Amino acid sequence: MKKSIIALLIVAPLTLSLTGCVIAVGGGDEGHSMSTSFGDREYENRKKIDKIPLNASYSDVKQKLGLGDFNEKYQIGGKEIQVLFYRTHRVHKDDLTTKDECTYLHFVNGDLLETGNGADYRRKISG
Repeated sequence: MKKSIIALLIVAPLTLSLTGCVIAVGGGDEGHSMSTSFGDREYENRKKIDKIPLNASYSDVKQKLGLGDFNEKYQIGGKEIQVLFYRTHRVHKDDLTTKDECTYLHFVNGDLLETGNGADYRRKISG
């Protein structure tokens, strides 16, 4: 009997002191969903792409923008063609990135030739 009373006297205050406690697990992402982080990245990519001049070098662009969401590389008529795609807007609500949600940057022999909507990019036979 004494053991039960002693246990009750110890457990009761502990139980009462823990009521209302909330333990947060996995902090750091409060208030952010996948869509919000995509929106932030899209905006940052648009700002950075807007500041890149034509004829900028491939290496300078990669340094400013980082790894593209998609990358194509091929040769036509001795010219090296590289195309980087960066997510800049949302078309589908599936949180997956597709080329039609990107802006493309088209390089010929390491120099930026043009940019445009990723959905409009087609390999150009002439380079």
